[in-house]
Amino acid sequence: MIVRSKTTWIRLLFSRHGSMFKYIAAPLSLNLLLALLAVYGEHVDPICFMHVSPIPFSLIGVALAIFVAFRNNVCYARFWEARTLWGTMKNTARDLARFFITAPDLPKDDPGVKRAINLLAVFPYALKHQLRGTDPRPSLTRLLDQELALDILRRECRAQYVLELLQQQLVQWHREGRYGDVLLTAGLQRLDVLSGVLGGCERIRGTPVPYPYDVLLHRTTHVYCAVLPFGLVGSLSWATPFISVFIAYAYLAWHAIATELEEPFGEEPNDLALAAMAVDTERALRQAVDAVVLPARLTPDRQFRLH
Repeated sequence: MIVRSKTTWIRLLFSRHGSMFKYIAAPLSLNLLLALLAVYGEHVDPICFMHVSPIPFSLIGVALAIFVAFRNNVCYARFWEARTLWGTMKNTARDLARFFITAPDLPKDDPGVKRAINLLAVFPYALKHQLRGTDPRPSLTRLLDQELALDILRRECRAQYVLELLQQQLVQWHREGRYGDVLLTAGLQRLDVLSGVLGGCERIRGTPVPYPYDVLLHRTTHVYCAVLPFGLVGSLSWATPFISVFIAYAYLAWHAIATELEEPFGEEPNDLALAAMAVDTERALRQAVDAVVLPARLTPDRQFRLH
């Protein structure tokens, strides 16, 4: 995720970070080349494009803009839901940490409380690696003992197994008489919220935007940007390359942004900063048990990207 403080309008106008230029440089260069070719053709034969009306290009441009906006809204809705799910996970994890510390009437340094807090801290890491398809071994072995970490690593859905272990801990405390049925129900309801977060993230990850939308928008956008100079040269003449490239940049950049937002759990510049949110959650949980050593908070890199 690109995290950058507000800057002056002139610096923002020429900022490279977040401009999507590297993704659209090739089609944009093609548009410029075709625009120059159209200007050259119009200079050689002035009547070549005299009968080409810009009206059809305007109508197609309006229709394309509506379709691009629709797809961007769909993709941003996925991004917003993913962000909401991870915010819910962080809040619920802190609620559960408070529950683990106070409800069983045990000291904070009790082995059972420590184990529960560590399992709770492991959950966002396990979910992050599951969504990104990366190796969760370093995070698990750092927070858990080797035997428990290996037991979790053997599972396919590791985040779900972490919730199962947390529920076993709650049931054990209930059987020991640490709290009654009401508090057990309250604890299980919080685990259900985390299970809902897991299911929601899996749904977003496993059901992309229908492929025909991508194909249609990709083809329409690139073809429109390719033929646009020939529709403008008759009325704009030498100004065609500037106007054509500007219009093409807008359409192609919208398309590229939507493509990134469609998969909010990846590692593209505009995807969610899952690693930073997982670290922040762990810091909050470890502070709840008065831990002295905390993981370092992640900060944006030189390109203002927070992973």
